Amino acid sequence: MKNILNKLFNYQSLEKEEARKILTNLASGAYNHSQMAAFMTVFMMRNITVDELSGFRDAMLELCIKIPAEGYNTIDLCGTGGDGKDTFNISTLASFVVAGAGYHVAKHGNYGVSSVCGSSNVLEYLGCKFSSDVGRIMKSFDQSNIAFLHAPLFHPAMKNVAPIRKELGVKTFFNMLGPMVNPAAPTNQMVGVFNLELARLYGYLYQNTDKNFLIVHSLDGYDEISLTGDFKYISNEGEAIGTPSLLGLSYLDAVDLSGGSDIKSSAQLFKEILDCKGTDSQNNVVIANAGMAIATINGSPFEAAVEEARTSLISGKAKSTFSKFLEINA
Repeated sequence: MKNILNKLFNYQSLEKEEARKILTNLASGAYNHSQMAAFMTVFMMRNITVDELSGFRDAMLELCIKIPAEGYNTIDLCGTGGDGKDTFNISTLASFVVAGAGYHVAKHGNYGVSSVCGSSNVLEYLGCKFSSDVGRIMKSFDQSNIAFLHAPLFHPAMKNVAPIRKELGVKTFFNMLGPMVNPAAPTNQMVGVFNLELARLYGYLYQNTDKNFLIVHSLDGYDEISLTGDFKYISNEGEAIGTPSLLGLSYLDAVDLSGGSDIKSSAQLFKEILDCKGTDSQNNVVIANAGMAIATINGSPFEAAVEEARTSLISGKAKSTFSKFLEINA
């Protein structure tokens, strides 16, 4: 690791195979905590390259426990996190809205590192028991349309670095990797990223896969469609700037997206929105992201997909899906 760190400190980049081997060593416990913390810190101080991110991704996919979901046409709605906005759990709620609309969702998630409450925090608080048991996960797909894949159970590399990430308390390149290493290998992917540079990097990497993808970044800094401003989106068809009106919606104020101050209050807000007791602004930002995910899957016009998502939430289908999901995963 000393030679690797010296190379990085001298502003040199890793080749793809070199990055793959390093992450494999991280997973095997070949480096001590100080070395791993130093390695992760380097990538907070400089931009990661396509080869580095690609090598890290390949190693994690090689090592992960895989889920055989090929026949389900799944989608993952996953943000990188690290935008510092402390919003409520928008992509997790949107995942249940998409599942409530009848689509299969392979939601990849973890505990919050740079945020108060990650997807794993809120679902665990509400009663979900995480498992890597393939039988239970396939049952969850079959009976509730959605399975939750808690990252540390599927990725030995994440398990080894989790204590260090928690101590650092800031985004690392593992935030960038999360959406790319879903063990169910979803056919469709909607990714929210925290800056435009990462959006372009993701766009390049996804163009070289067989995935149906949508990458989004709100221009005022959110790693999702926030409706607080315009947003950049990149898909198999190219890239463009979108506005809330493109989705048949209006602009929101940032205060409308605030999350809870702790896990308990975040979970309460999560339940209120599923119970259709959220504000119009909260509902709209959830259905905006769910609608874009639905459009990614089936190619429908954005406004029509948003209305499909709205029906799932307002009719109670999303809540019923969540209830069934908890029943299976309790």
